[in-house]
Amino acid sequence: MRQSTSTVPEQAVPLTPHRTLTRSGPADRWHAPVAICVDAAGMVLPAAVALSSIGVGRPVHQAVAVTALWVLVGLAAGRYAPWTWDEGAPVGPLVRDWLVLLGALAVLRAVSGLGEASPAVLAALCPSLAVTVLCRKAIHRHVLAVRRRARSLRRVLVIGEADAVDAVVGQLAERTDHGYVVVGACVLGEGEVLSGVPVSARLPAGARTASDEGAAPVADAADLLDADLVFVATGRHLSGDRLRRLSWALHDRGHRLMVLPGVVEVARRRVRITSAAGLTLLDIAPPARRGLPTLLKAATDRAGSLVLLLALAPVFALLALAVRMSSPGPVIYRQDRVGRNGTRFPMWKFRTIIVDADRLKGELAAVNEHDGHMFKLRRDPRVTPVGRFLRRSSLDELPQLVNVLLGHMSLVGPRPPLPEEVARYDQVEMRRLSVKPGLTGLWQVSGRSDLSWHETVSLDLRYVDNWSWAWDLTVMARTVRAVLDGRGAY
Repeated sequence: MRQSTSTVPEQAVPLTPHRTLTRSGPADRWHAPVAICVDAAGMVLPAAVALSSIGVGRPVHQAVAVTALWVLVGLAAGRYAPWTWDEGAPVGPLVRDWLVLLGALAVLRAVSGLGEASPAVLAALCPSLAVTVLCRKAIHRHVLAVRRRARSLRRVLVIGEADAVDAVVGQLAERTDHGYVVVGACVLGEGEVLSGVPVSARLPAGARTASDEGAAPVADAADLLDADLVFVATGRHLSGDRLRRLSWALHDRGHRLMVLPGVVEVARRRVRITSAAGLTLLDIAPPARRGLPTLLKAATDRAGSLVLLLALAPVFALLALAVRMSSPGPVIYRQDRVGRNGTRFPMWKFRTIIVDADRLKGELAAVNEHDGHMFKLRRDPRVTPVGRFLRRSSLDELPQLVNVLLGHMSLVGPRPPLPEEVARYDQVEMRRLSVKPGLTGLWQVSGRSDLSWHETVSLDLRYVDNWSWAWDLTVMARTVRAVLDGRGAY
């Protein structure tokens, strides 16, 4: 049961069991102007310098024209909508916008009689894209920092049955990278709300309830709590007609409505809204399992592992020598792991433990510090002094590049589990085996062994269902920082 908190609508309201919000206004009001200014600055300055450097006439005027067109492309693509703060700065959509910009420039030059843009001009504009991506990522990091201080959040009123309200509050409480704070709930029926959120109104439940009954109390609660948004958790007591009338009451008073369909951990790029016969349909694309994305991932895995093995050959030699001299036993530790679709493979690591460590594992099971199927000890007595350094720096994982080259693993993916761990998996946990395990992944860059088992599984399932090649590149970039930080590596 979560801890209960009280509410004062104009001062402090419950955000999660760990945070309270000081009212400072939602980010929606300043998002679009800030985003447009960031895009304009990131485009116009580099473009003007680059065009001037290649001798283009009137470079400032052309840079301003390109910047104006870039902002128009962003507006048409919805890049400045408030919810884009939650998406960060994904490279894929920005590249697509960039290609649209180049096409629009070509059309405008042809229509105005200026002729085709030279390759030098197009190449000169490329640094502007990189600067724009960096600027958007910087502003996104700033927004996340502000949100973690519980500022510039949107106040949310949740409508639904008691268990659905608790589920929404619990899901929001698990993370701080979103822009919402629950300030109250309107509950359908007489169920008890366990999340501590104040119940502003009780609405009648039942299939025969009048479709417009309860709309006025919800609108009154949204007014009283000064809610920026109303979340509706759909259920058996919320018919389409009842939801429609509820939207009328809220929209007439200036409140925005968001419907929660119940699906979780689905990337926005996989979701498409369509309609048929008056019905609103949520089309969720299946996870990428074949086609060009998987071929690109496989090519990146093989080429990347080969390049890294050749480049790190001297490091391999030094680490092998250090392991050999630190304690008796083999340099490489071989362990059976479970890969995609349950296939077993031998995984290699630099040995960080004493020779009879596997025998001692059973004796240490009673002091396991992890809450799930994994075995983890912060001060594992089986780890050698050199092994402790290798684990802290993640250098013991480097031989797994051979596993990637042989196709057992991928550069990015879920953590490769042990057979005895898989034997205790439930149906949900087995989905982690739908893709190849990775040398790095969301688990490795989000805290590693400091994460709970629930958090580990959630991160892996998020990757399994939503992975993309661009996301893999982001995870690999974050891996460098995670290795330097060393948090959770033991």
